[in-house]
Amino acid sequence: MNQINRRNWLRLTGLAGSAAIVAPLKSNTISQYVGDINSPVNGSARLSSNENPFGPSQRVRDAIIKGFEEGCRYPFGKVRELMDVLAKKEGVEPNQIIVTGGSTEGLKATGLTYGVHGGEIISPDPTYLSLLSYAEQFGAYINRVPLNEKLEHDLDEMEKRVGNQTRLVFVCNPNNPTGTIIPKDKITDFCRSLSRRTLVFSDEAYGDFIVDKEYPSMIDLVKEGANVIVSRTFSKVYGLAGLRVGYLIARPDIAGRIRPNVMANTNMLAIYAALEALNDQDFYRFSLDKNEEGKAYIYNVLDELGLEYVKSHTNFIFFHTGRPIQDLISQMNGKGVNIGRPFPPLSDWCRISTGKMDDLHRFGEALKQVMA
Repeated sequence: MNQINRRNWLRLTGLAGSAAIVAPLKSNTISQYVGDINSPVNGSARLSSNENPFGPSQRVRDAIIKGFEEGCRYPFGKVRELMDVLAKKEGVEPNQIIVTGGSTEGLKATGLTYGVHGGEIISPDPTYLSLLSYAEQFGAYINRVPLNEKLEHDLDEMEKRVGNQTRLVFVCNPNNPTGTIIPKDKITDFCRSLSRRTLVFSDEAYGDFIVDKEYPSMIDLVKEGANVIVSRTFSKVYGLAGLRVGYLIARPDIAGRIRPNVMANTNMLAIYAALEALNDQDFYRFSLDKNEEGKAYIYNVLDELGLEYVKSHTNFIFFHTGRPIQDLISQMNGKGVNIGRPFPPLSDWCRISTGKMDDLHRFGEALKQVMA
């Protein structure tokens, strides 16, 4: 069985680069402020979009209610407050932070900035498409590099393809949909080397789930002044996907080029939620703990069925079904379980998100039935 097996790292808050091991929290303690931790959502097991169904935490919900007092105000001042807090967290200056409506808006704004005049963007394939598809709409050519046999970025081939027309190299680390990470001993050298020739974008939406405390973020290269952009989000571990708040970190001149292309921005309630989420470390640790519990269950189901999968550094698992994914999607939907969309060219692989254990049990039973 193909198990790409490097453990994740965890970045807790406060000081940039700090790390700690996740301490499990008792469910009866956590349920006091996240509600019923096993109740399904809308009658179906929604395991298709890599959401954290335990959020927002009660502390964040209370902060959102408080934010209604300023719902009549434009959020510009509050955005600056969040920029200051994020800058302190990441160890950069506030003018290096761009707050966006989820990291997706930051990806699209970057795609517009560096795709509008043509040129090429080099990317792994498959990967998360927001930056790439948006840049393509504005005239960029996407030079797609297939993943290697371990479903990891093919770094050698990506580097070979950098040329005079390359305006940006995109890495998604951990990668969506595969859940793999670039090896720790290669990621910094790869991004530093390429940043001397072009711009490098590191999508770190799932970086919170990496628990190897020695695994680096490319924010370190931003601090060195490199041609690197990093994206982060509150959608995943913080459970704020529906509120739409994320951010980019880049050198001030790069941030200055991207910022005018951010159109929607975020909103007052999302900012209140993000500020409180950064302080709510009990929920942060709980989310990571429940994610490990969910992954362990999914691994057991896949092992029982003899299905090949990739050891994940995210809140989802990518596994080989051996059948057309559209057929599996339809069969699983018929049993009340939503699974991930197709990710060509890996047309017989499935992405399943972690979630509440009742939903995962429904997934396990349904998968055993349809794979029988």
